[in-house]
Amino acid sequence: MTALLRIENLSKDFSGLRVLTGINLDILEGERHAIIGPNGAGKTTLFNIVTGAYKPSDGRIFFLERDVTDLPAYKIARLGLSRSFQITTVFPKMTVYENVRNAVVSKFNRRLNWVSLLNRDKEIEARTLHTIDLLGMGDVARIAASKLSYGRQRHLELALTVARDPLLIMLDEPTAGLNSEESRDAVKVIRQISEGRTLVMVEHDMDVVFNLADRITVLDDGTILATGTPEQIRENEGVKSAYLGRK
Repeated sequence: MTALLRIENLSKDFSGLRVLTGINLDILEGERHAIIGPNGAGKTTLFNIVTGAYKPSDGRIFFLERDVTDLPAYKIARLGLSRSFQITTVFPKMTVYENVRNAVVSKFNRRLNWVSLLNRDKEIEARTLHTIDLLGMGDVARIAASKLSYGRQRHLELALTVARDPLLIMLDEPTAGLNSEESRDAVKVIRQISEGRTLVMVEHDMDVVFNLADRITVLDDGTILATGTPEQIRENEGVKSAYLGRK
């Protein structure tokens, strides 16, 4: 299976504080890959480096076999990588429809200066409605994002992540702040939107991780402790000791 994303010998330090050391990881095309680890293990820092928000101190990143290490975030996004954040980043005063449409428009590099023309753009309209339907948000399409429950705002953020039709979806704590029922709904949505795509997610909820992931990478103190299938990770003694704990 081809590696869609390849991370080679990646390290990061902030003013002498080493956060990541010697990270080597292949994300295979079409897989759902979870990154787990204790707080402070370097998970979000790794996400920020891959997506162009931070630059590594050492190492290289390859996406679609292209070296993207020094590219700014917007250029990496245009190659087909889309990410979410731990904190909801929707536009609260806009409707669900308008939020999703903005994300779709960004894929086409078009602007909203000519609203009357944009409203008649059938391709944008079709993709916007398809994304809303995919997330099951048709009933709230004309409601302002600020009026949605927190759980549905998180669903809307997932909609914004997939609206640009990315090759690689990166989700940072997609179930953060959700209750058990909302988390179960989020798992269904994530499974649906990642069908036929490659998914990488940072997640603390182990039920979510083991329900979704084809492979799991465990970070501990800025290094990779283990990578493997859910079954392999469950049985890994080092992982049990460092993170999952013993029952």
